[in-house]
Amino acid sequence: MGKKVIKPSPTNTPEPPKLARRGANRRSVLKTGRTLSAKRERLETSNERVATHQKIKRKERTRLVATIVGFLFITIIVIGIGILLSKINNNDPNSTDGEITPTVIYKPTIEIIDENTGGAITGRMNQYIGQAESDFREYNLIPIKAVIPSGAIREVDFYFDSRPGYIKTTMDRDTAVSAEDAFRMVRYLENQGITEYQYIDVRLPGKAYWK
Repeated sequence: MGKKVIKPSPTNTPEPPKLARRGANRRSVLKTGRTLSAKRERLETSNERVATHQKIKRKERTRLVATIVGFLFITIIVIGIGILLSKINNNDPNSTDGEITPTVIYKPTIEIIDENTGGAITGRMNQYIGQAESDFREYNLIPIKAVIPSGAIREVDFYFDSRPGYIKTTMDRDTAVSAEDAFRMVRYLENQGITEYQYIDVRLPGKAYWK
């Protein structure tokens, strides 16, 4: 028995692949090229914006630092000028050695004796004696006389009403501190029953002597 041969039907034959037209292929390539180019342009634009933003921030920081430095420089100059003017205004043209005139002017009301031959009582000396007189009175120590000893430059001895001896002071110390030290020494001697003494010396800080 012979084999039966089946002939393929025309409907079962696969169709050959269709070739794309040249025009369609060319449009596909052009479209792909435009897409890549657009992406590249968008990327470059974004990088430029970031670089521009960073540049602006750097400029702002530089401007801020320059402003702060300039402000500090001007402040230092103004403070320096103020200090200089303050020193110039406080200089006493009538005093010696560039001494500074105190804010309050004190005038002594007690007798002043200068034992130095030809010695002149300066404005600074008058100011010191007047201020010391005021400070002593606050402790109920009533000065009646101030003596500038012979050979002494900055020492002033004060004599008091109803008090024995005198108190040695120096212009190198504040009068208020000297008066307080003198009062404490007088009270100490009174508590010890000592009513007679030649002098009390309060010229050294933190120390007092009596004789």
